[in-house]
Amino acid sequence: MTVLLPGADGTFRTHEPSRDGAVHATGGAPLVSRTVLSAAHVVADPYADTTPDGPAAIDWDATLAFRRHLWAHGLGVAEAMDTAQRGMGLDWAGAAELIRRSAAEARAVGGRVACGAGTDQLTGPVADLATVRAAYEEQLALVEESGAQAVLMASRALASVARGPEDYLELYGHLMRQASEPVVLHWLGPMFDPALEGYWGNRDLDAATETFLEVIAEHPDKVDGVKISLLDARREVDLRRRLPRGVRCYTGDDFHYPELIAGDDQGFSHALLGIFDPLGPLAAHAVRVLDTGDTRAFRELLDPTVELSRHLFRAPTRFYKTGVVFLAWLAGHQSHFTMVGGLHSARSLPHLARAYELADGLGLFPDPELAASRMRSLLAVYGGVR
Repeated sequence: MTVLLPGADGTFRTHEPSRDGAVHATGGAPLVSRTVLSAAHVVADPYADTTPDGPAAIDWDATLAFRRHLWAHGLGVAEAMDTAQRGMGLDWAGAAELIRRSAAEARAVGGRVACGAGTDQLTGPVADLATVRAAYEEQLALVEESGAQAVLMASRALASVARGPEDYLELYGHLMRQASEPVVLHWLGPMFDPALEGYWGNRDLDAATETFLEVIAEHPDKVDGVKISLLDARREVDLRRRLPRGVRCYTGDDFHYPELIAGDDQGFSHALLGIFDPLGPLAAHAVRVLDTGDTRAFRELLDPTVELSRHLFRAPTRFYKTGVVFLAWLAGHQSHFTMVGGLHSARSLPHLARAYELADGLGLFPDPELAASRMRSLLAVYGGVR
């Protein structure tokens, strides 16, 4: 089965689907050398009568089935994070239900889950830090009551009212004193969410890094690790070398993850990545290879995936979720290509076609003929070949 793929210039080229698949078999030895979590997407209910700014309508069966897919390959799940469209279609009510359901499913199958706690129930202007603190407390309590590990997410509300670094130090210190178990601190850069510009009290990233490290240094026993999503490999390496002993660095760099996970003679990064949603089986296989000490073979497996990741996460980076869900549809993990908030419209047809071509070339589709058939059906919706 061939597919005529559109290019940005309006021409079409023939693509023959790959027959060389990646490792799709489930099971295998537990991952030991790195802690690896995939930030997972949510599956919309395509038959819900809602609007882009209405309540999120979730297909719970398909959403939880995708998490079981990730756990079956040995990955952990980072739940209700940016990849699940927090603040971009998934409201707090939907996120709270997602956390409850996913944590219960994790207990049932013995999977690891860490869930995002933020302040996105605050949908209007925020007057003061006390309001932000109360919102964080509500979400932190829900995550801990569900039995999941908490990821303290960056807060748009905090960024809007904080007067400087001292407000971040005070608020995060308060939350970590309250946390019953060590948390993951998440530094999400403005390329993922423009409202987070100047987080940690300074637009200068060097100054912001000092505040971030001060927060950790004051509460090292309450910090399991930090997730860095700045798409700057050199900055992540410099920061991880300054972390207190026992505090992990979870890379969130979807541009440089192979080199950061492989590490160097002074350390390495663990992973909490959105790109490991579509790359799940291949990523798990690569880490098992790394567990044997074969860094070269690990890089040979993951390095070729970077072109796809850079394509999905290209600017405007916040729309990378569209490509992630598109690939899940092509791979057969869901029956449709719709998204909460109408975000399936956020990328162009040539962008999606290139994502299909790159993913197919990597052998990411368990059934290449199904993926090709679905790609052709999408092209037909857009009017087919001229």
